[in-house]
Amino acid sequence: MTHGMRTEAHPPHLDGDGDRRDTATRYALVPLRIFLGITFVYAGLDKLTESAFMKDAGAGSIGDMMRGVRDSSAVPALVDMALESPVAFGYAIALGELAVGIGALLGLLTRIAALGGALISLGLWLTVSWAADPYYYGNDLPYLMAWTPLVLAGAPLLSVDAALRTRRRQRTGEHR
Repeated sequence: MTHGMRTEAHPPHLDGDGDRRDTATRYALVPLRIFLGITFVYAGLDKLTESAFMKDAGAGSIGDMMRGVRDSSAVPALVDMALESPVAFGYAIALGELAVGIGALLGLLTRIAALGGALISLGLWLTVSWAADPYYYGNDLPYLMAWTPLVLAGAPLLSVDAALRTRRRQRTGEHR
C-alpha cells in the first residue's frame, strides 16, 4: 500500500458490505439472462403465432418487411438471401429466437445460446434497424450488446450449465 493512500475502508472479512458486493457480483448476470430469455421467447412465439407475419406478401408479412428494408440495410445481400424464401427465413428467425430464449432462461448451453442471440441481433441490426437515425433508436444494437456478457461469462449460477458442471466435478472427485 502506498503511504497515505487507502484502497479500502475495512478488510473484506470485517466488512459485511464486501459479502453483499461479492454476492451481487456473482448474481449480476441473472437478471440479464431472465430479461433476454423472456424477450426472445416472446419474440419467437409472437412471430410463430402471428399469421400475417409468416407470409411472402401482405400487410405485416416478413416478405414485405424485408422488401421494405432492403435498400436501407447495411448488407442488402443478407436481405436478398432472406427474400429467396421469406417464410422459411421468418420461421428460422422465430425458431432461433425461441431456442436462444429458452437456452438463456434455463442456462442451458448458455454461451452458445447467447452467441445465437447475438448473431440474430447483429443480423437484424445490419438489416431491419440499420436505417434508424439516430442509431440508438434501433433496438437490435442494444440487444447485441446485452448478449455479449453472456457469450463471455455463460451462466455460472442458477442454471442447468452450473448444475451439470457441479455434477461432473462430483463424479470426477474434483472439488473447487
